[in-house]
Amino acid sequence: MKKNLFAALLGRPNVGKSTLLNQMLGEHVSIVSPKPQTTRTKITGILTRGETQYVFLDTPGIHRPKDKLGSYMMKVADGAASDVDVVLLLVEAGDRVGPVETELLRRFEGAKLPTILIINKIDLCDAQKIGDTIARFSDRHRFDAVIPISAKTGKNVGIIFEELEKFAEQGPWFFPDDMMTDQPERVIVSEIIREKLLLLLGDEVPHGVAVVIESFSEKKNLLSVRAEIFCEKTSHKPIIIGKNGEMLKRIGTRAREDMERFFGVKVFLDLWVKVKENWRDSTAVIANFGFKDE
Repeated sequence: MKKNLFAALLGRPNVGKSTLLNQMLGEHVSIVSPKPQTTRTKITGILTRGETQYVFLDTPGIHRPKDKLGSYMMKVADGAASDVDVVLLLVEAGDRVGPVETELLRRFEGAKLPTILIINKIDLCDAQKIGDTIARFSDRHRFDAVIPISAKTGKNVGIIFEELEKFAEQGPWFFPDDMMTDQPERVIVSEIIREKLLLLLGDEVPHGVAVVIESFSEKKNLLSVRAEIFCEKTSHKPIIIGKNGEMLKRIGTRAREDMERFFGVKVFLDLWVKVKENWRDSTAVIANFGFKDE
């Protein structure tokens, strides 16, 4: 008998939500970087195991928004949490219950939403720190389960499925059993490129980059993509391009390799860099870049 379950991954920026989603799916569908607030929109990951279809919503890290893009990210996170069967609240081993977690727990309790506490990055600390973290959070909320994991290595990730199965409901699958994400191909491509920008540019060009896919076509097992990279300042453009175009070539090469693995075809990737000053604080521009309310 078929069952389904919708779960949201919530937590502060950079606690490992995207890494955990990719680990659970066994595929790279959500971008990962050491920088906080990497995820800007809701990414849906889908996994069908046995009779149960799990639908995961990877949300932007909960934080106090500083611009209109940040406000959009918070709206996406709030919307995801209000339309699921269970929430996976991710924290790092060693974290304390701050204002962000306090507000989240208050909302979960008010909505009577089942909540599983995931203590991530246990590979980086000792048992004492893990135990102290569990005690601090358990004193503030009655969780349905508490699971210490390492999203990076996969340790204890299987236990999450054991706990989630308890909340699965009988009903039809909402997606084909071989589908892994509901994201359009253009979104997947733009996110792959943005991930490489974040990984290779260090702190010189922080989050003031957006990627827009101008053309996307596949003919005879060749995927041709033209993408425009927008940065916020004129001084950022030469950093992205690099000396003799070397940085842009590195970004393009790594992005193309990931695209070829994901789509299973050869990829021709044409990258261009443009300046759009202060785009993150313009409602019209962030909407044109694809960050729109559903």
